[in-house]
Amino acid sequence: MSHVPQHKPELRVAAQHLGRRRFLTVAGAATALAFSVNLPAAGTAAAAELDTAKVASDPFTLGVASGDPLPESVLLWTRLAPKPFEAGGGLPAQRVAVQWELAHDERFRRIARRGTETAHPEFNHSVHVEVGRLAPGRIYYYRFRVGSWISETGRTRTAPAAAGRPSELTLAAVSCQAYHDGYFTAYKHLAEDDVDVVFHLGDYLYEYAVNSVGGNRKYTDRVLPDVFNRETVTLEDYRLRYALYKSDPDLRAAHAAHPFVVTWDDHETENNYADDISENDDPPAEFLLRRASAYRAYWENQPLRRPQLPTGPDAQLYRRLVWGRLAQFDILDTRQYRSNQAYGDTAHAPGPESDDPARTITGATQERWLIDGWRRSRALWNVVPQQVTFSERKLDLTANAKLSMDSWDGYRASRKRVLAGARAARVENLMVLTGDVHVGYAFDIKENFADPASRTLGTEIVATSIASGKDGAEKPATWETYTKANPHMKFFNGRRGYVTVGLGESEARADFKTVPFVSATGAPLSTAASFVTEVGNQGLRPA
Repeated sequence: MSHVPQHKPELRVAAQHLGRRRFLTVAGAATALAFSVNLPAAGTAAAAELDTAKVASDPFTLGVASGDPLPESVLLWTRLAPKPFEAGGGLPAQRVAVQWELAHDERFRRIARRGTETAHPEFNHSVHVEVGRLAPGRIYYYRFRVGSWISETGRTRTAPAAAGRPSELTLAAVSCQAYHDGYFTAYKHLAEDDVDVVFHLGDYLYEYAVNSVGGNRKYTDRVLPDVFNRETVTLEDYRLRYALYKSDPDLRAAHAAHPFVVTWDDHETENNYADDISENDDPPAEFLLRRASAYRAYWENQPLRRPQLPTGPDAQLYRRLVWGRLAQFDILDTRQYRSNQAYGDTAHAPGPESDDPARTITGATQERWLIDGWRRSRALWNVVPQQVTFSERKLDLTANAKLSMDSWDGYRASRKRVLAGARAARVENLMVLTGDVHVGYAFDIKENFADPASRTLGTEIVATSIASGKDGAEKPATWETYTKANPHMKFFNGRRGYVTVGLGESEARADFKTVPFVSATGAPLSTAASFVTEVGNQGLRPA
């Protein structure tokens, strides 16, 4: 379904001042739209500071979060918004002093570090604190204070020492949380689950309108304001939409409980965009302005470090984290640099257009970075958290079956190069983590997908959605077709939920956890299936 936003006049005006790839430094319109992307200038930073005694209501309505754990550092996040559904979050355009504390214990009796960070209005009063000089492999607790207001307590951790040899790691993978499709009950269960880190694989929010009753949530106890009942296009639109999502108590609970490592897919900006090509073929300069708005709001609202701060419509989101010698995580961005989808982005059999070797889903620079990182890896497990289905997924039972042109199937030359790079780097234990498709899959990654007997190069674990797709079904209508057409597909389930993966010294175990409904609150959690794959002997088998 095509969603055509009505572009606001300021997008068209500002777009006239844009180059195709970069904002012009003299662009007054871009500056007026708050796209200064460095730290606020000295003159701005010297402007009025808000008297925190005048903050009359709780500024921590959007919760707290942490992310991208390093051996000696954690990233702490919050955003001040006493009135989250109003422009500016209910704060004046003044800077705010935010105190933070990091402690060894939940009662903050043993303080590890503390300090003060400025929440700048240019960054929508978000706070990103990079706390260093910490001990590796430790759990910490954190909180923020503004005046007399104290945030909820968050729990985070540092990664093990780079040369350390942890025996295990449990991660959770989540994706696709359309607010209007249902409740985030899976996050309530995840907040209570025993995991070390959460990987969010994209579609943290959706650009589509949310009506006054929250869509499929069918609220009877509140009325959402009209600001949400339109597609997100401008910076203010995206900022407000994050406020809506982050006001969800289950999402807040999950962020407070675990550090997140995030990457985006398409809906954080616009459905199925590719680089500077929008879904509806808007003028590239206009779309890049929309993309800049989306990227800016994403950074403001996620626990991301300074290197991920966008410059206009560009941001380097791909990055590498290590968990001692146990695991290396190469977090990809398969949206920002990709070639346009082949065959009009419709399901299509492979052909000259989709198989053109010049086509890329990662861009050449990111592809080299990934393969070079594998060559240097000292980790037992090499894990690739990314967005769209990596393994071949035939959509019908014909000899020349149709494939999705938005997934790696539409970029088979990219996949071939990446797998060749993994073989050349002698990556023995490869795992790809995927979101996007609103179902849980488990795949063996084959050297030749046309030959089920060919070597298994790794495994792919696809996390179902948190809410997108509404309640779903254990066996979607396509279940029989897909499982017959794809013998390397070991699991297919269409309920909502998340997946946990335990990485160990001898094997990895994936547990697909689902809820029976999201159209109402209170759904219980169950494990739909569990699989293991052995170190040095890749291939999924039931646990």
